[in-house]
Amino acid sequence: MNEQMITTERVFSIFSELNKIPRPSHHEERVADYLCQFAERLNLSYERDKENCVVIRKPASKGYEAHEPIVLLNHMDMVCVGMNDPLNTPIKPYTENGWMMARGTSLGADNGIGLSMALAVLENDSIEHPALEVITTTNEEDGMSGASQLSKDFLKGRKVINLDSEDYDTITTGAAGACLQFHRIPLKREPVPQGKHRWYRIRFEGGLGGHSGVDINKGRCSAVIATWAILAAIYNEYTIHLASINLGEANASIASSAEIIICVPSGEACEFVKSQQEMMNEWLHEEYPQDSKMTCTIEKCEPLDSVISTEAFELLMSCLELIPQGVVQMSDVMPGTVETSNNVGRITTEEDHIFVSTHTRSFVDDDMATLSKQIADIFQQRGAESEVVMSAPAWQENQQSPFLQLVSNTFQDVLGWRPRMVAMHFVLEAGFFVQHYPGIQIASIGPRIVEPHSTSERVELSTIKDIWKVLLELLRRL
Repeated sequence: MNEQMITTERVFSIFSELNKIPRPSHHEERVADYLCQFAERLNLSYERDKENCVVIRKPASKGYEAHEPIVLLNHMDMVCVGMNDPLNTPIKPYTENGWMMARGTSLGADNGIGLSMALAVLENDSIEHPALEVITTTNEEDGMSGASQLSKDFLKGRKVINLDSEDYDTITTGAAGACLQFHRIPLKREPVPQGKHRWYRIRFEGGLGGHSGVDINKGRCSAVIATWAILAAIYNEYTIHLASINLGEANASIASSAEIIICVPSGEACEFVKSQQEMMNEWLHEEYPQDSKMTCTIEKCEPLDSVISTEAFELLMSCLELIPQGVVQMSDVMPGTVETSNNVGRITTEEDHIFVSTHTRSFVDDDMATLSKQIADIFQQRGAESEVVMSAPAWQENQQSPFLQLVSNTFQDVLGWRPRMVAMHFVLEAGFFVQHYPGIQIASIGPRIVEPHSTSERVELSTIKDIWKVLLELLRRL
């Protein structure tokens, strides 16, 4: 037990090392370097593919040579929220009342804690286990290009322990499919209209945000909805010119903030715009009582050099009005579970287009494909371009399989309680692994992580130690 506790502490120190390495999606080179150097230090074999996915192989412990290899699966990227410059913004974790969180940014416990556990296993030769393949993928949070491009000979093992679950009392045995799309509305900049105009900056701040899958049905206000509502209210009464919009933090998150700059004619229109602050805050309070810290502020600002064409502005407003946002369908077979949803993650004004990202999820692949196409059609029929960035299939394990029953029994024997087995409304890489490696079986476990993909992300320390104990016993039994 003493060795086990030392290794448990090593999980935390490895996590501290990871949090010194910037690792937003699409920029995982440095953490991939770290993983390769980690393997070299331990004299373990490894491979690194063109997507920077890394697999590290460790031989079986003495007496376990005849057992089939076990795969430990994690991803190396994180959703960087609260960081204006993710490649140069340090994560500053701290602990309070049994939880770890970060100051002003997302923590990276998703999936840094699971990765730290896997590396701690590799480092400790006193842990009993079959041959191990510790695979760490890239871009899981924003396209899953790493998992989707894996070669069919990258892995040999067919039993996978995925350490990317966020529900401590759960074995995740299925996940929704997901389709991430980028839409680009053609943008023309026009001169500022003649006559007297006032410029205003409208801000939405303080929203809970959160994961656009698991938090989609929790009554949180997306800044996309609030932005559309206030712009529609002004546009329905007065001429409005949109100059810029910067909305949302990540493609996989519920938008918690927005900043919009507009100009309107002086006079009554200005008074109407200013009155919207109080009205919008009252509406937010009434419609989204659980999101009580989200606020709207409207203040005068300096003029910009140009505005967006009315055509582009109206096209954006039309698309946002027509595409579904939030829960689309609840499941008939999994009570209380969202079956299909769609979330607008980010909207920004670029040099020649307005960028919009949509993330569609469903446990039914055909429904996901149909809804994704409907959304793309709405944009394309109005002259915008749409691109499928990622389409991941849904995944569902047989909960009665001997492998999953072994995982469940291990929880019971180690912690004294039996976990739930559930399918979750987030996307996991498991769907791609099932496609690439026939016969593979996957169980996803992990500590309790609350509010991932947000500045409120936190992990419960005691559950890390519990999952660590379960993992070690699982490796011994397998």
